Amino acid sequence: MKYGLRTKLSISYIFVALVCVALITLFSNALLEKQFKEYTIKNQDSKDKAIVSQITQQYMINEKWQSNVIESIGVNALESGMIVKVTDKSGSIVWDAMKYNNGYCEQMISHISRNMADRYPELKGGYVSVEFPVKNAFEEVGKVQISYYGPYFYNDNDLAFINTLNKLLLGAGILSMAFALITGIIMAKRLSLPISRVIRTAGMISKGYYSDRIAGTSNTKEIMQLTSTINDLADTLQNQEVLRKRLTADVAHELRTPLAALQGHLEAMIDGIWKADLERLKSCHDEVIRINRMVGDLERLARFEGENLNLDKSEFDITDRIRSIIKSSEIEFITKDITVDLYGEAQKINADSDKISQVIVNLLSNALKYTPAGGKTEVNVSGSEHNVDIVISDNGMGIPSEDLPYIFERFYRADKSRNRSTGGAGIGLTISKAIVDAHKGNISVKSELNKGTVFTVSLPRHMG
Repeated sequence: MKYGLRTKLSISYIFVALVCVALITLFSNALLEKQFKEYTIKNQDSKDKAIVSQITQQYMINEKWQSNVIESIGVNALESGMIVKVTDKSGSIVWDAMKYNNGYCEQMISHISRNMADRYPELKGGYVSVEFPVKNAFEEVGKVQISYYGPYFYNDNDLAFINTLNKLLLGAGILSMAFALITGIIMAKRLSLPISRVIRTAGMISKGYYSDRIAGTSNTKEIMQLTSTINDLADTLQNQEVLRKRLTADVAHELRTPLAALQGHLEAMIDGIWKADLERLKSCHDEVIRINRMVGDLERLARFEGENLNLDKSEFDITDRIRSIIKSSEIEFITKDITVDLYGEAQKINADSDKISQVIVNLLSNALKYTPAGGKTEVNVSGSEHNVDIVISDNGMGIPSEDLPYIFERFYRADKSRNRSTGGAGIGLTISKAIVDAHKGNISVKSELNKGTVFTVSLPRHMG
C-alpha cells in the first residue's frame, strides 16, 4: 500500500513526538528513581537519628523514661511507617508500638508491603529492624529499635508524587502528539500542495500541453528549485516542439523545391514538350546533386553529433591554418568587394585539423553571405595557457535577437524569405557546433541587427 506525502509526514511527526516523550519519560523516571531512592534512604537515616535524639532527651531531663512523651514520639513515627520499640538497660520494654496498637501496625506493614511489591516487584524487600543505643553521660541506659520496610520504602505521599509526575509526563506526551499531528498536517500541506501542482503540470506536459506553468512561490529552497526546473523543462519542450515543427516544414521545403523542379523537367521531357537533350539532362542532374548534397550534410551532421565521433588529432598552428583558408576563399571575398583581415600570432593546438577547418570555413561562408558589398570581416586569434579563442566578426546584416537562441538548430535560418543566395540549407552552424562540442570547446554568437555578427570559438589547447 502506498501512502501520500501528507500522511507520511504526519505519521513521522507523531512518531518523533512519541519517541521523544518516551525517551524523556524513561530517562526522567530512571533519574527520578535513582535520586528519590537516595533521598529516601538518607531521609530514613535522618528520621532514625531524630527519633533516637528525641527519646534520649526525654530520658536526660530527670534520668527517667518519660513514657507519655515517648509514646507521642512513637505514634508520630508509626504514622510515617516506622515501628518504634524502646527498652531500658535491663531489657525491659519502656514503650512498644506493636503493643500500643498491634492492629494498626499489622495493617501498616501490609499496606506498605503491598504498595512496594506492586510497584517494584523486583525489589524483594521486607521489614528490617535497626537498634540504636540511648546514652546518658557516656553510659548506655537503653536501646531504641526502629523497624520499617527496607532497604527503603515510599509512603502514600511519595507514591502520590511519583504518580502525579507520571501523569504530567503522560499529559505532556498527549499534548506533544496532538501538537505534532497539527504541525505535521500543516507542514505536509505546505509541502504537498506545491508538489501536487508540479505533478499536475508534469502530467500536462507529458500529454503535450507545454504551455502549462507552475504558478506561486514557496519559501522552501528545494520546492522552488523543483518548480523552476519543471517550468524550464516546459519552456525547453515548448521551444523544441516549435523547432520540431519548423524542422519538418524546413526539410519538406528544402526537398520539395529540387524535387518539384526535377519532376517538372522529367514530365516535360516525357510528354515531348522538351527534348531530352544534354542541357535538360544536365539541369536534372544539377537538382539531383543538390538533393544529394543536402542528404550528405544530414549524414555528416548525424556523424558529428554521434557519441563515437572519431577525431584525428594532431598538433598544428591554428592561425596558419586560418590564413590558408582565407587565402583559398579570397577570390569570393574580392568578387563581392568584402575585405577580410586576420589578426593574431601563431597558436599551437592539438585537435582534428580537417574538422576545425570546416568550422572556420562555415563561419567565413556565413560572413560572406550576410555581409553586403563594401563590408569587412575580421578574424582574431588569441590564446591563454589552456585555451585558444577564434573570433570571426563582420559588419553585415546581423541576426534578430529572437533568433539568436536557435541559430545552431538544424535548418534554422533567420532569413525567413529563404533566399537561396544567402539561406543555404541551414545545417552549417549546426555542424560547426557539433564539431566544437566534440573537441570539448564552446561556440557562441553575438549580433545586432544591421550592425553585424560576432562568432567566438573557444577550443582547449590539449584535449584530455
